[in-house]
Amino acid sequence: RSPEYLSKYSIINLFSDPINSFLSPSPSSSSPSKEKEDCEEKYREQLTMTAFSGDETAPFFGFLGAAAALVFSCMGAAYGTAKSGVGVASMGVMRPELVMKSIVPVVMAGVLGIYGLIIAVIISTGINPKAKSYYLFDGYAHLSSGLACGLAGLSAGMAIGIVGDAGVRANAQQPKLFVGMILILIFAEALALYGLIVGIILSSRAGQSRAE
Repeated sequence: RSPEYLSKYSIINLFSDPINSFLSPSPSSSSPSKEKEDCEEKYREQLTMTAFSGDETAPFFGFLGAAAALVFSCMGAAYGTAKSGVGVASMGVMRPELVMKSIVPVVMAGVLGIYGLIIAVIISTGINPKAKSYYLFDGYAHLSSGLACGLAGLSAGMAIGIVGDAGVRANAQQPKLFVGMILILIFAEALALYGLIVGIILSSRAGQSRAE
């Protein structure tokens, strides 16, 4: 055969061999269906690793309860401290020797914020959907716990502030009223303590909606 024919045949083979190898892959290469199955399996593994266990909206109520416990308790503590502090400052102008003795309402009002802090920490540590399933029952339990403690602390702070303001002023004029003022403050503080106890009981109910 002529050299021209051989050269043409070799040029055709040069371009046709890569095209044929691309269009007809070797049997050893993985098929598209196999690659799709592998991708789906990896996607399922990622979903199981990062899946949310429980109800998606349940943590909203739980965190709302933690915030309510701290906010309302601090509101009560702030009102009680400010209200009784005004009375102490007004009384201290005429009787400065009674200032430290009349600081009891301020201290008792400040304790209310600690009650809310305790409940908020208990609630926030109980919200971990990746470790344990968190359902709406648990969110409602934490919300009621926070509201019970927070609103009880708010009411106690208002009572302590009003009684403390009037009590320290009256104590400056009549020292025999001091014991009576302390008793009234103790019973006002007990209101917040009731809310703390009920809040702890309600928060302990979370996680008991169903057996894991």
